[in-house]
Parts: sequence; structure tokens; C-alpha cells
Amino acid sequence: MTADAFLIAMAIIFSVPFLIWRLARTDYYAPLVVVQIITGILLGPGILGAIFPGYYHAVFNPPVIQALNGVAWWGVMVYVWIAGIELDLKAVWHERRECGTTAGFALCVPLLFGCAAAIGLLAWRDGWMGAAATPWQFVLGVGMSCAVTALPILILLMEKLGILRETLGQRVLRYASLDDLAIWTVLALILLDWQRVGTQAAFLMLFMPVAWGIRRLMLWMPESDRWYVGLIWLASCGYAADRSGLHYMVGAFLAGAVLDRQWFNQDRMDLLRRHVLLVIMPVFFLSTGLRTNWNVGGASVFIAALVLLLASVGGKLAGVHIAGRLLGWAKGDGWTIGWLLQTKALIMIIFVNILLDHGLISGATFTALLLMAVASTMLTMPIVGPRLTWAKRPPPYS
Repeated sequence: MTADAFLIAMAIIFSVPFLIWRLARTDYYAPLVVVQIITGILLGPGILGAIFPGYYHAVFNPPVIQALNGVAWWGVMVYVWIAGIELDLKAVWHERRECGTTAGFALCVPLLFGCAAAIGLLAWRDGWMGAAATPWQFVLGVGMSCAVTALPILILLMEKLGILRETLGQRVLRYASLDDLAIWTVLALILLDWQRVGTQAAFLMLFMPVAWGIRRLMLWMPESDRWYVGLIWLASCGYAADRSGLHYMVGAFLAGAVLDRQWFNQDRMDLLRRHVLLVIMPVFFLSTGLRTNWNVGGASVFIAALVLLLASVGGKLAGVHIAGRLLGWAKGDGWTIGWLLQTKALIMIIFVNILLDHGLISGATFTALLLMAVASTMLTMPIVGPRLTWAKRPPPYS
């Protein structure tokens, strides 16, 4: 029965990554969220499905996958909505020269590196571009994937490093917030459908007065009611964006971005984020893993992932280094901030899921980008952690 298979799948989703994370004590190199992503890949058709096809198709049959996708869609919409709410443009505006310079170089340089890597993939062999994509959409989509910073996961990692509320952590959050806004803007450009451009323009024009009305309504309400109305607003905005030809994730981000962070208790917001990450997001990671594809060839996918990782990390470090030189940062700040901002994980995985949904990248490209996101995130703690520990050491006695 579907219910039985669904519950077996849920037990696998929650138990396998947790046991790996707890027994192997991977938290320093791979937080639980990263282990969940890796487990999703392992449980996908390319690995578990290839080794045990009968068992795989018995558990992850189409009705179960459809049910899992529904849970995953809502969970990731709430997560993106929270990211939109936490976008603090007032703090960015206060430090606009530094934020604009840093965010600009931190976004544009890896974007150029990623676009160059995408062009290289197209020149190398067929099978990377999606059936519905034009070359410019594919190149820009892959380039932006290399430029993404995963703001929610960055917050999680900085909490573990103990710098989230410190000056350095707040600086990094401002840079990442500005890039987060740019990411969704570029995504809307990539998804622009010239056959439906009138509908998409109508959505954006209608969105502005409705958002103004929602903001006025939120000011009038007590905080307890704002959470419920916010979720109704989220579902409605996601539906309208999807119907217009934009993705529902674009609508989810816009639904959060027009709300002010101070309207919601920060502790409750942090708790909601953690609960969504605990209860629902593992389902999204598994459903993402189920979409991995190795049809181009396993070795080719790993080579592509390595090329994209070099473009992503190298571009981010180069861009932040240039910004640091222009702004006169202290020695070492550019290296630390660059490694923090190159964290990919969740937001990039959402981004490439959208590209795959719209047929702009192939399953093989999706798999390569997913591997790159995992490797990028796993590099952050081992490189940044020791450097921060060294920086906090007291000076030697003279």
C-alpha cells in the first residue's frame, strides 16, 4: 500500500543520515544537513536504484515520490520565505559602499567563472543543456549556481563557529543578503518566458499594490496573527508566481522579502527555521537525491563537478579578495569572508531544482551541481574554523 511505502521511506529519510552523522561524528566536516544531502544522493536511482532496483521501486514508487514532493515543496517554500523575511536591506543601505562593493565582486567574479565553465561543458560534449533551454539560459543558470551563497546554511555554520552575532558575522550576513536578492532577480530573468511575458509583467505589477496592502495589514495585527497571515500570503504568492510562468520559489522569496524582520520575534523565527530544517527539509534533500542522473557517464559528471567547484570557489575567493583590496580590509579578512561566502548547500540546491523543473539543465548537470554544492559546503568548516581559532589566540609574550 502507498501509505506503508511512504512511512518506510520517511523512516529511511530520517534514520539513515542521522545514524551516519551521529555514529561517524561528522559534524565538524559535514553538519547533519550536508549528510542528509549526501544520503539523498546515495538513496537516489543512480546508486541505490542501480544496486537494488526491486527494493528501490517498491519503496520509492511514483505515488510515494509524489507525496514526498508535496511535503518537500511546502517545506522549502517556508524556508525560502524565512530567508526573504531575514533580508535586512536597511543594514545593507547603512553600509552601502562596503556592501555594494563586496557583494558585487563576490557575485560577479564567480558568475563569470561559472559561465566560462558552462561554455566549456557545452564545448566538451552533449548532454548538459536541458531540452527547453537556450544557450544563454544554460550558461547564465550554471554561472549563477557558481555565484550563489546559501544564506540559511551560512547562518547555521556561523552559529557553530561562534561568530554569528560578532562584527565579522554581521558583515558576512550583509554581503550574503545583498547577493541573495540578486540571485532571485537573475532567476526571474532566466525564467522570463517571452510567450507569457505579459502574464509575468501583470503578476509583478499586481504584486506591488497587494504587497503594500499586506504590509499595512501586518502593522495592524498582533504578532501571533502575523504568522498565520504570513503563511496564507506565502501560499497565495507562490501560486500566483507559478501561474504566471515564474517559479513558486520566486513567489515564496518575494512573499518574505516585503515583510519586515522586526515584525516577528527573532527567537521564534530562529526556532521555526530549525524546526523546518529538522522536520521537513530532510524530505526535500531525499526528493532532490531521487532526481540525480548519471546518464552522461559517472566519470564525466564527477569531472564536471570538479570544474564547477574550482570555478565557484576560485571565483568567490578572487572576487572577495579584490573587494578587500579596494576597501582596505585587514590582512586575512578576504580569505575568511571568501570561504564563508562560497558556502552553497541549500539555496543553490533550490536554485538548480528550479532550473531542472523548467528544463534548462539536464539531469547530469543537476547531479554535477549537486555534488559541487556538497563539496563547497563541506570545505567551509575545516578551512575557516582553524583560522578563526588562530586569530582568537592571545598574542605571545614578548
